[in-house]
Amino acid sequence: MGWDNLSFALLGALGLLLVSAGIEDARLRTIANWKNAAIALMAPLWWWSTGVAPWPDLAWQVGLALLVFAAFCAAFHFGQMGGGDVKLIGALALWLPAVPLMQMLLVMSIAGGIVTLVMLAASKFYKNRGPIEIPYGVAIAIAGLLSIREPLLNQIT
Repeated sequence: MGWDNLSFALLGALGLLLVSAGIEDARLRTIANWKNAAIALMAPLWWWSTGVAPWPDLAWQVGLALLVFAAFCAAFHFGQMGGGDVKLIGALALWLPAVPLMQMLLVMSIAGGIVTLVMLAASKFYKNRGPIEIPYGVAIAIAGLLSIREPLLNQIT
């Protein structure tokens, strides 16, 4: 199997894991740790198959992912996000260079706002009196899938 095939397979696996995590979060309001771990553990294979230089590119990639993870840990601390969501963002950050990562975070924010509005409307419609739990994994999965579409589609053409 060539490097292009490995890259394509890794992106496909990432896409399937993101879809699975989004569905699981929508249904159960949780994301399995093994999915987050699989996404994070596949990242070094992705780096290798795409020729990421160990220095400075790989160091920047890991540092940026740690920074993003730390920022969202603060959101978790203040009860704004679930732990599975934070781990999913951190794992996904290992895959994306700086500019695509920032684009993914922007799309995630917009999608998260839309998911929140839908959940609020559903709560009002069904007259739910309890606290609303937002399945933010759906927004993360949508943003992640949109961010990997270009490399995935470039493999086909």
